[in-house]
Amino acid sequence: MASVTYDHVVKKFGDVVPVDDLNFNIDDKEFLVLVGPSGCDKTTALRCLAGLEDITSGKIKIGNRVVNEVAPKDRDIAMVFQSYALYPHMSVFDNLAFGLKLSKTPKDEIKRRVEEAAKILNIEDLLNRKPRALSGGQRQRVAVVRAIVRKPQVFLFDEPLSNLDAKLRVQMRAEITKLHHNLKTTFIYVTHDQVEAMTMGTRIAVLNHGKLQQLDTPQKLYDKPDNLFVAGFIGSPAMNFFQAIVKKERGKLFIDTGVFNVEISKGLVKTYQAYDSKKVIFGIRPEDIHNPNYLPADIKPAMVDCKVDVAELMGNEIFLHLTAKKYNFIARVDPRTNYKIGEKVQVAFNMENFHLFDPAQNPDNPIAVR
Repeated sequence: MASVTYDHVVKKFGDVVPVDDLNFNIDDKEFLVLVGPSGCDKTTALRCLAGLEDITSGKIKIGNRVVNEVAPKDRDIAMVFQSYALYPHMSVFDNLAFGLKLSKTPKDEIKRRVEEAAKILNIEDLLNRKPRALSGGQRQRVAVVRAIVRKPQVFLFDEPLSNLDAKLRVQMRAEITKLHHNLKTTFIYVTHDQVEAMTMGTRIAVLNHGKLQQLDTPQKLYDKPDNLFVAGFIGSPAMNFFQAIVKKERGKLFIDTGVFNVEISKGLVKTYQAYDSKKVIFGIRPEDIHNPNYLPADIKPAMVDCKVDVAELMGNEIFLHLTAKKYNFIARVDPRTNYKIGEKVQVAFNMENFHLFDPAQNPDNPIAVR
């Protein structure tokens, strides 16, 4: 078992910088998820750790050992790829045993370790099959078990569930989480799916354009995003955003979007009063916008007039796609809601739970106001 450290790691391809000064530590036995949109170079960051890409500057440590110049095979890591990467002409047993054979592990030990690892994900009855005789889910299990057989210090997963259907992804998500609990080994998992990140990770590192945006527990990322990018990326459906100005009127503080005004609850006035007359970006999650007829207890509602564009029945809730003049936004409301498309309605914003971002601090990625 081992911790992992990215110490000001930079990776350049000419003028392109896919990994830009990554600097954080992954604790021993932690399940850390690297998440971000497609093309944010989270896989490149993982490949640098695996030794499949040389870094331009900085240090990568596994435990106390700097591995910049260490060959991939000597880093004591195991990687599970998106494509499974199984040898089609070999049986499942031989695929699992291949790495052990290369390291000249005795035959009896190979057999014991393969059979032991196969039991963990219940693939003992697949050992004599070829990969072409396996379903996608079975191939993915084989790829994971092949990593388990090696008993590495660190497991690396590069979007391993992206080729599976939705139901199987949910199942494999739970199996990999359970596997981490049982093996008690360091897991580093790359995905663009923020639902995977939120449900699996001990902590989540949010990346964009090769830069670390925020590293924290799933709940803290959701509750207290550091900037506009994290706020918009974490949560499904995404947070709604409105250009606004903070205004003080008759001793009360309001957020004025130019289309609607909502009052900031008294308990939060002290936090935001320094922003009186300043431009901000007002953010509120769809789950904090309610049908006024079915309000949760103990919230401070502010009514907003809008029109229903689309109503998506999800069974346990309804997603309303709403328009208020120039603004489009989404609400997650009680399933008893019977609003019709085109209907003019009111919705209630929970003004106990919203976010403000300051574009003056960083116009490209405004910083959260605390």
